[in-house]
Amino acid sequence: MPIIELVILLACLVLLSNVLSHYLVAIPVSLIQVGLGLGVALLLNVQVKLQTDWFMLVFIAPMLYNDGRQFPKQELWELRGAIFANAIVLVFITTILGGFLVHILIPSIPLAVSIALAAILSPTDPVAVQSISEGVKLPKEILHLVSGESLINDASGLIGFKYALAAAVTGSFVLGKAVGDFFYISLVGLAVGLALITVIQLIRDILRREGINDTVFNVVLQIMTPFAIYFIAEEWFHASGVVAVVAAGVLAHVQNSHEAEDAPELRLVTEKVWNVIVYLLNGIVFLILGIELPVATQATIQGSHTNTFHAIFDVLIVWGILLLIRVAWTYVYMLFNWLRNHDKSKPSLRIATLSGLSGVRGAITMAGVFTIPTVIANGDAFPERALVLFIAAGVIIVSLVAAAGILPLMAAKSLPFMTRGSSLDDDDAVMAAGPDLPEDEEDGDQPEQITYKQARIYVLQLAVRNIEEHRRPENQRAAYDLILDQQFQIRRLEVASQTADELAPMLTDEAQLRLVALAGERQAVKEMVANKETSKLAAQAYLRRVDHREQRLAQATHKPGLPTLRSLRILISRGMQGLRLWLAPADSDKLRAEQLEIQRVASKAAIKALSQYLKRANVDEQQFDRQALYHLIVHYRNRIENAKTNHSLSRADYERQIHTLRIKSLGAERAGVQHLLESGQISLRTAAKLRQFINYSENLLMLNDVEADDD
Repeated sequence: MPIIELVILLACLVLLSNVLSHYLVAIPVSLIQVGLGLGVALLLNVQVKLQTDWFMLVFIAPMLYNDGRQFPKQELWELRGAIFANAIVLVFITTILGGFLVHILIPSIPLAVSIALAAILSPTDPVAVQSISEGVKLPKEILHLVSGESLINDASGLIGFKYALAAAVTGSFVLGKAVGDFFYISLVGLAVGLALITVIQLIRDILRREGINDTVFNVVLQIMTPFAIYFIAEEWFHASGVVAVVAAGVLAHVQNSHEAEDAPELRLVTEKVWNVIVYLLNGIVFLILGIELPVATQATIQGSHTNTFHAIFDVLIVWGILLLIRVAWTYVYMLFNWLRNHDKSKPSLRIATLSGLSGVRGAITMAGVFTIPTVIANGDAFPERALVLFIAAGVIIVSLVAAAGILPLMAAKSLPFMTRGSSLDDDDAVMAAGPDLPEDEEDGDQPEQITYKQARIYVLQLAVRNIEEHRRPENQRAAYDLILDQQFQIRRLEVASQTADELAPMLTDEAQLRLVALAGERQAVKEMVANKETSKLAAQAYLRRVDHREQRLAQATHKPGLPTLRSLRILISRGMQGLRLWLAPADSDKLRAEQLEIQRVASKAAIKALSQYLKRANVDEQQFDRQALYHLIVHYRNRIENAKTNHSLSRADYERQIHTLRIKSLGAERAGVQHLLESGQISLRTAAKLRQFINYSENLLMLNDVEADDD
């Protein structure tokens, strides 16, 4: 398949995987991506020809640089010794001890290859570790430890993998030369990364002082930074590009702390662009894993010297070795801390096991294992390459399945499960800036505080109230258009924040109110026909729409879910009806005017029917959700305003009214956020998210206003 078509296909599959993850919530998105990749490989015979150099440059460099950018500075400094020991010593132990154990238990894999396999399996996915560890409520020092080391062990694991792989390819290993080379590529890589990012930051500052502060230019410059640093470190200095990009990312994060003040737009746009890049790269890596699975499994299954079930057993052996090493290391660390200070958490095998299971292998492992060559220096085939790929892919899948399946049982609750490529929901995701918040703000779900969705509903209700206060006869159409839009947002948030048991009676009540309103519309239209206030053709067309709305309401109440074929036919018939009215040559203007009059009269009748229904002695007005009732009334008032034929406002005046009312409502939203924060009902993190949303809305409003002025 041509490269352009392949890239488009992979990007579409990444999007599809994240759509599916919203329905298959118990399955990590990475496993869904592996499954999709396997599916297209088997059904479409898709293949990906990988080359080591460009694969490392395109995938590893940007992902590790982004990990460095998001490094938790406070925990890095407080636990610097333990984190670096975990990231270097634990990786070394995993590489050497794990490699020897793999070689002993699976003798067909040579020692050098076993060590290389253990090295590339030592890095853990930092986002997965962070989300899982917070979900199981690990002690703070353990949480910071496993989160911090997962951001550094990528570099140490890849360096160990590189040397073990070189030994496997060349067949020779000189300890003195290896140690010297290790210090050279590590220290020079560190120096190159720090020096280059300093130069790049200096150039950016000079360009900004010269007036070249275009946001798009600066974002592109930042995106190109890891590729340039990795290439220069590898090709010019023959040092570790991995160490260089990690060091550059950490230093860039430290140096960019002032950007939130003097370049907030650049900071926000940069973060969003990086989210998109990592989202795609991580997803594509797991898709490629699925695509490559048939290649690895076919060679293993068809191989005469390897039994398929034995190969699966080998996967479990390797995963078990890595798990035991990680559990033992965490337990020893807790024991050492407890012996030094008895105020620390006591050693717990359960916590150590939770920490071990949270070590999910991810994109870096898969990206590295793809770089294993097919031949060694003398031209022979790389020993057990197919089995190594099979084991690496299997360990990644087993670690994901184990974390998703075992951890909730041990924690007795459902857990957040994210990887670099997860589709992050701002309402629930762990924010990247979280570790840098003060200690008392780290736990955002305190009992006395409301959730983000509840806070959004509150500030939106304030916005609606503000628009109502500024509603006048001359701006009613604009006001009701805005109120209806805000009400739709409120209803979506209410539905999203309710459980199924809470949602059912609310939807039933709303359906009952809508049926009452539709009955009022139907009666009003029939009276108009009887009084000869409209034509039968216009009345029949309107009544058909009322019938269709009742049918859709019944379907949504009794059979919620995806639209049925009947709903689709109704939608098509309405579209064809509108097209016929638009194409009617003679009486189309008269017919449209009649239908607008019917809409106005019927909407008034619907409001009156609702009022009379709620006044009945056998109806308890308090049982109905007030938001549902208000939303329905606003809907009909909006229909009345839009049905008026004597609109004297020009489009420009209408847009100006919308702009004025929206600006005032955003001010009310800001005041609401400040009130919630000062009263202690929301955390600083929630307040920041709410203000960011308001800022985005205001920026979009201003952008639309500028475009209107340009037109």
